[in-house]
Amino acid sequence: MTVAILIATNLLVYPYDVALDRAVRAEAVLSALAPTRRAAVSTQVLGEFFRVLTTRLRPPIPVPRAYTTLERHIATWPVLQVTPAVVLEAARGVRDHAQVWTTARLYQVPVVFSEDFENERTLEGVTLR
Repeated sequence: MTVAILIATNLLVYPYDVALDRAVRAEAVLSALAPTRRAAVSTQVLGEFFRVLTTRLRPPIPVPRAYTTLERHIATWPVLQVTPAVVLEAARGVRDHAQVWTTARLYQVPVVFSEDFENERTLEGVTLR
């Protein structure tokens, strides 16, 4: 198995945010990626996902449902660890990049799907989409 795409928090959250038009599109992207096992999430993304679902969404998702959803994502996606090396590399790139980019770079994942970056921007071998 080769991980080719790192999924950012926002893509996991959008299907649960009924206020967003992007929910359907995000769900379609995730549904297409899941069976390929070529996309992954990081431990950072999973933690942020749970926090956003339970504290930032309006209305928030109840903790038991969010926990079950978190378990489903852990079972669906390969999970990349945010290690001390990832944290140190993220500190190096904090001016222009994000920790999700760092995780992709250190795990040699060539693509990050996120809304937080310019489309098709490549930074040190990682393409941001």
